[in-house]
Amino acid sequence: MTAPAAPPALQGASAPPRSNGELVFAEPWEGRAFGLALALHEAGTFTWKEFSTELAGSIARWERAHPADEEYSYYRCWLEALESLLEDRGIVDRAVTLDRAVHLRERPAGHDHRHDHHHDHGG
Repeated sequence: MTAPAAPPALQGASAPPRSNGELVFAEPWEGRAFGLALALHEAGTFTWKEFSTELAGSIARWERAHPADEEYSYYRCWLEALESLLEDRGIVDRAVTLDRAVHLRERPAGHDHRHDHHHDHGG
């Protein structure tokens, strides 16, 4: 079995942020969203052309809706493109996703941190 082919590089406004040629993720969720899109592409959920077209559209919509001096988040557009493709294919329901996001946001910090392990919490 051969490894799946890497998707073609995204160019121009659709190119992910890089530093010295390496991908840059400002927050952990950005790397997860990136990896999820690649995994779903490799699984055949969508073609890379379909994803890159959706991503370009998401970026263009953001640019039209926001002033030039407003902070831009590439990976928010990335996530919007991914969600849109998955919704179009009936894989996810946006209303269910939004409801789940609200539920996750409302959980207290440390809600999933169990203490059945040993380490110093610095207190």
